[in-house]
Parts: sequence; structure tokens; C-alpha cells
Amino acid sequence: MSDGNDNIIFIGNKPFMNYVTGVVMQFTTHSANEVIVKARGKFISRAVDIAEITSKRFLEGQIEIKGISTNSEEFKNNEGKQVRVSTIEIKLGKK
Repeated sequence: MSDGNDNIIFIGNKPFMNYVTGVVMQFTTHSANEVIVKARGKFISRAVDIAEITSKRFLEGQIEIKGISTNSEEFKNNEGKQVRVSTIEIKLGKK
């Protein structure tokens, strides 16, 4: 899928621009050809926004969304209940 975990950005609670900067840095300073933005649950919409803003504002004309895959994961929460949560992977690549 990717040539290492360096090119995967996991979306969470950090400030929005930290993730945008992280994606931009992967393409510019680390010369990555591909970056994967991953999120689950309530952070999915945030991952979509980060991918869109990165490709349409910061690196316009340089990168594009190469693919999107959705899935779901099942795990036990703190109360011991089985919970299913949706996941998304957005693959960004150089044009």
C-alpha cells in the first residue's frame, strides 16, 4: 500500500492546520509521491476537509486525490461492549 508508515497521517484532536502542514511537508520536504490520510469515526469529515484543502489550496495543481477507501473496525470499548466504527483512507498523490 505505501512504502512505510512515514507517509500516513492519522487524523485526531490536534489543531486542523497541524494536519494540513503535515501533509504539505510530506510532499515538499520529504519528497513523498503519495500520502495517506487516515481517520475513523467522528474524524472522517475532518480528514476529507484536510485532503480537500491540501489539494485545492496549498498544493493546487501539484497533487490530487488518487483514491478513497472506506471500511469499519470492530473493537471492545472501555465498558467491554463490542463497538463498530467507520474508517476512511484518502490517498493523495503527485500529479
